[in-house]
Amino acid sequence: MLASPTAGVVRRPAPAKQEPPPLFSFGVIADVQYADIPDGRSFLGVPRYYRHSLSVLRRAVKSWNNNNPAAAAAGVRFCVNFGDIVDGTCPRDRSLPAVRAVAREFEAFRGGPAYHMLGNHCLYNLPRADLVSELRMPSPPGVAYYHFSPYPGYRFVVLDAYDFSAVGRPRDHPVAAAARAFLEARNPNADKNSPAGLQGTDRRFVMFNGGVGGAQLRWLDGVLRGAARRQEKAVVCSHLPVHPRAASHTGLMWNYEEVMEVVRRHGDCVVACLAGHDHKGGYAVDERGVHHRTLEAALECPPGTDAFGRVDVYPDRLSLVGSDRMASTEMLLNTSSSSELAAA
Repeated sequence: MLASPTAGVVRRPAPAKQEPPPLFSFGVIADVQYADIPDGRSFLGVPRYYRHSLSVLRRAVKSWNNNNPAAAAAGVRFCVNFGDIVDGTCPRDRSLPAVRAVAREFEAFRGGPAYHMLGNHCLYNLPRADLVSELRMPSPPGVAYYHFSPYPGYRFVVLDAYDFSAVGRPRDHPVAAAARAFLEARNPNADKNSPAGLQGTDRRFVMFNGGVGGAQLRWLDGVLRGAARRQEKAVVCSHLPVHPRAASHTGLMWNYEEVMEVVRRHGDCVVACLAGHDHKGGYAVDERGVHHRTLEAALECPPGTDAFGRVDVYPDRLSLVGSDRMASTEMLLNTSSSSELAAA
């Protein structure tokens, strides 16, 4: 009997199909809140590592520069800093050097531009105009919000969450006065940074939060209308979160509903809203399938730990590759099943 021509042949499984590289990648970090002072605690007693946060940023930039081999073909094209680069406890005479120390770390990023936004701690330390200049925000004159397109088919929108705010302006400024009146009507506490007695999402009415003003809302509507017309996917970036399930109620934007009304107006254009501010982080998917990811804070990383990430952008998803205390998150696009996404 003749032997089979395949006798003795070892059958090996076909090699796994290699996933194509992402379209592009970008780095993310939130709430560095650097200050050259000893470690301290938040008003809730959470430890804060003011000097170590600069080391977290330094390692983030090194990681983005080295890049993960899986994303090497696209590279990290830019990075986004989600506000609060210095802490409010930083002595005022050292605030500008602290801002510049953080900015120098971002300047070591070789992949492309670093995009910044205003946070409440930034505004405790320096005037708005000085921050816009020091951080080289590509915003129109007199404002701190802007948009950019890093890749064909994608639009990134950076909001000024303290456009309407009681911080960052002189007390006699019309916006500051209107914001204080707004808080007086909604927060009965003598200390307007306290949410004591407020319930549910009303806990957001504290002085360390803020909102997007009418002119900026109209601007956002126009930017998203243009993005939808060009069939671009939009990512909205803000220091303050805009979804109640993606952050604590105390950390929400004052007028998050108005921002989300604009977002919903433009159908499937907006795919994600990314934010900082609420240091523990959070994640939710709304009824339209928009992903809301609040990023964990660099400030609260004990020595030896990190919190930063890289977002790999694919045609069907945004993949946040987190380091250490920043959780990795897969954000699938073009689906209306929020329950399935939230469970993924």
